[in-house]
Amino acid sequence: MVTNDVKLFSGTTSRYMAEKIADYYGQPLSRIQIDRFSDGEFQPNILESVRGNYVFLIQSTYFPSDNLMELLLMIDAAKRASASYITAVIPYFGMARQDRKDKPRVSIGSKLVAELLTAAGANRIVTMDLHADQIQGFFDIPVDHLSSTAIYVPYIEENLDLKNVIFASPDVGSTKRNRHYAVHFNTELVICDKVRKKANEISEMTVIGDVTGKDVIMIDDIVDTGRTLANAANIMIDKGARSVSAFCTHPVLSGEAYNTIEKSQLKELVVTDTIPLRRESEKIRVLSSAKLFARAIRNTHEHRSISSLFINN
Repeated sequence: MVTNDVKLFSGTTSRYMAEKIADYYGQPLSRIQIDRFSDGEFQPNILESVRGNYVFLIQSTYFPSDNLMELLLMIDAAKRASASYITAVIPYFGMARQDRKDKPRVSIGSKLVAELLTAAGANRIVTMDLHADQIQGFFDIPVDHLSSTAIYVPYIEENLDLKNVIFASPDVGSTKRNRHYAVHFNTELVICDKVRKKANEISEMTVIGDVTGKDVIMIDDIVDTGRTLANAANIMIDKGARSVSAFCTHPVLSGEAYNTIEKSQLKELVVTDTIPLRRESEKIRVLSSAKLFARAIRNTHEHRSISSLFINN
């Protein structure tokens, strides 16, 4: 029988989501205070005993400098307060796009973050839709890698005409994700091949496959500037697609992304709440991932399978 108490804590910028997770889990967030100094330094202060407890620290690391540092300090505080087991719940894992050396003399940021989290004292990581699956191998501690399929598949089944749906990868890197959906729904897959001159700038894009008369769905892990999705949607409409929708787990939506999405021929952009929207948009729909994370936390504490939360082909 499980006897260790569970304590759920939230970082500063993820409290909106942590409160929903706690609500689904069935207990309130535990008390933590982040003391801030005039020079920008901050110090987490856990305001209740966690000795011998299972501690879950909820913090997405978008704007990674402050949010990641805050998470590291929270982990350290829990470790020094004698928590029995510390799990970092990171709905959006920042730095995930820095997963390899794609050119000389660059860092591998996601590997460094993995080492920092482990060194701080985390015993486990719970996250969702990493930019690259192999990032799990950067950790020497267990990583529960949740999938947004558990959120998106029911939505697609309830809201779209499956007889006319086709899946399209907005770039070669997301082909695996889209193939998973295409196999699950027993439909076809097309690919948008893009060439970048530099980060966040596309110089050329080509559609490989026939989208004529189809309702196209694009699946990706991150939407940042929105240009890839907008360009892909515009091209596929020009190629005869009836409609184009996109499902992207993490709405980074930097710079002019909102305007880019709204001016594009995308019918709808569906995202989750791993990162809060800066403003509302008629074209952007948010689906909550809080219930999925709450179930993952419960299964972790009760030593039950996490894979039961996945939707497989």
